[in-house]
Amino acid sequence: MNAKNHEADSDLLTRAHVVPFAVFMGFLILLQLASSLIGWDHPDAPWWRRQPAQWVYPVQVIVTLGFLLRYWKCYRFDWSLKWSLVAVVFGAVGIGFWLLPTTLYDAWGMQGEATEWLKRLGFAARREGFDPGIFEHPAAYWSSLIMRFVRAVIVVALVEEIFWRGFLMRFLVREDFEKVRIGEFQWKAFLLVAVFFMLVHSMADWPAAFLCGLVYNFVAVKTGSLAACVVAHSLTNLGLGAYIMATRQWGFW
Repeated sequence: MNAKNHEADSDLLTRAHVVPFAVFMGFLILLQLASSLIGWDHPDAPWWRRQPAQWVYPVQVIVTLGFLLRYWKCYRFDWSLKWSLVAVVFGAVGIGFWLLPTTLYDAWGMQGEATEWLKRLGFAARREGFDPGIFEHPAAYWSSLIMRFVRAVIVVALVEEIFWRGFLMRFLVREDFEKVRIGEFQWKAFLLVAVFFMLVHSMADWPAAFLCGLVYNFVAVKTGSLAACVVAHSLTNLGLGAYIMATRQWGFW
């Protein structure tokens, strides 16, 4: 392979790992703009103004999945039943990290007593958020709920693991990241990816996101499998979604 072809292949791999994540994040910016410009939290407001996420998220899912499918042949997941089963354990650990602040808030009877900073770090009831109950019609309700789970369990797990563990963790080790194996360990890359992963989440989820970032990085290092990272991340989000549905703490969404 000549240098020109190698450079073209390298550019394609970079786009494949970065573009879906960039598109996904772009829709989050769109959601912020829509909430500011047309959002209206009032009982008389139409659903698309009361909760703009109800229409932004489904479009985000469809468009991002389109980019993932476009670049699918560029990804090396190294699927393995053994490592997937290992990843399930770490995914369950991630659920624990995510729910710990709210669980402690309830267990310690902190209602109304938590300081502003503790509330910002998740020590609070998480009642306000993406609530499919905004729809009274069963078809609309279930469509909203199913798309929300598809987003969390499939799209988020794929997009974020492809970017964080599949690209950035390797890129921070070596610029031509395709020559770096999944999970190659370097302290700087290991810690920075966990920090960046934390920063793209809301402040209330920073402790959990940082710890989960470390967990998923650890899975990458120990398994060398991007698929194992996806499984762990997917299970964490699935468990969190089940908890949200059971407790109606929509703020986690």
